[in-house]
Amino acid sequence: MQVKKVIKSQYGASLAMLRQAIEKCPDTLWVDAGYVNPFWHVVYHVLFYTHFYLHPMEGDFVPWLKHRDEITSLAPSVEDEKPFSKEDLLEYLVLCLDQVDAQVDAMDLEAESGFYWLPFNKLELQFYNIRHIMQHAGELCERLGSHGEIEVDWVGMEG
Repeated sequence: MQVKKVIKSQYGASLAMLRQAIEKCPDTLWVDAGYVNPFWHVVYHVLFYTHFYLHPMEGDFVPWLKHRDEITSLAPSVEDEKPFSKEDLLEYLVLCLDQVDAQVDAMDLEAESGFYWLPFNKLELQFYNIRHIMQHAGELCERLGSHGEIEVDWVGMEG
């Protein structure tokens, strides 16, 4: 099996699980300020970095049209922060999936990461990026589970 096909499949599976978490999240939990970062903020963080690290290098990054620089990190949220809607972030998720198809196909997996703070090649960057998606998808699934036993189905592969 071709490595790029596997990478795309695992991005698809990870983002499919994130999509389920978004869709199943109750509105009250979406904006719950009882967490350091509300659900929506964690989702935006994940999608931003997924999108960012799919680019060849930092200088090539073209932000999403609704991008908000001030909330890319998971620094503690501020109370008056306007949340993104589920619809907005599902739209961003689709853009990320489109980027996976376009960027992975064009990628030289043996080239440097393209990000000076990540001292490994593009292949390892893809694993790094997918692990980041799954770390936060797991965190969000845990929140859903403790908020009424809402479950997200495991997705092993896509495509």
